[in-house]
Amino acid sequence: MEHKIAKAVDKIQKSKHIAEEDKPLIIEKIQEWKKEKTAISDLNNTLQEWWLKVEPIFAEIGLV
Repeated sequence: MEHKIAKAVDKIQKSKHIAEEDKPLIIEKIQEWKKEKTAISDLNNTLQEWWLKVEPIFAEIGLV
């Protein structure tokens, strides 16, 4: 799981379709979620605005 999260962060950082100002916010929430493994639903709620942009990345690496 740790490897998949790192891969998702890397893909988000390199993504051309996610606004540069959104990337640190998305990555911060992923890091918070990683520390608090029971917070999956919190991560989903927080990323709701960005979900359409990040869903293909998570799908590609098998997280959705």
